[in-house]
Amino acid sequence: MIEADRVALTGWIWFIAWTLAGDAVGRLDRVLAERRNVTTSSSCGLCGRQTLDSLAVDVPPLSTTLTIPSSVVFGLPNTLRGSQTVFDETGGLHAAGLFSRDGALVDAAEDVGRHNAVDKVVGRMLMSERLPLTDHVLCVSGRTSFEILQKALFAGIPIVAAVSAPSSLAIELAESFGITLIGFVRGETFNIYAHGNRVIG
Repeated sequence: MIEADRVALTGWIWFIAWTLAGDAVGRLDRVLAERRNVTTSSSCGLCGRQTLDSLAVDVPPLSTTLTIPSSVVFGLPNTLRGSQTVFDETGGLHAAGLFSRDGALVDAAEDVGRHNAVDKVVGRMLMSERLPLTDHVLCVSGRTSFEILQKALFAGIPIVAAVSAPSSLAIELAESFGITLIGFVRGETFNIYAHGNRVIG
């Protein structure tokens, strides 16, 4: 048996307090003992690591002749923003976009997590058997972190751009594995943190 007490917190919000009574009190310990305790995580893969060495990846550096003009870089955020229909309604989602070398949007995805948006884009390319994406550019709506660069590396994407800053680990990974990393793409300015030879002009 469960007894409920309703307590008014304000003039229109109610809080219901539940109290176990009778046989339910005795059954509680048994129910809790039979409950499964499962720990899971929805983190990006970086959270919970004990050392930087544990982040090491066993893939070769990217090698591609892909180059893009700076004018293409300037246009990436606006094109990506134009695809963010859910952001228009909520104002609270990140986006990732995959672009061709001439700046045409190939695919885009939105999600609460930046890396989840990247997963959606890369996952769709994997399912359509289009990997590796050595002739493409990835643009994200927030900052670039280690895990986003790692996902780009595994997908074979040689150029990653973002409207905000990269982390120091992202820069190190980009330098080590041949990824052109561009940040603070705003208006007609941007910063290049690694392998700037792929950006012309």
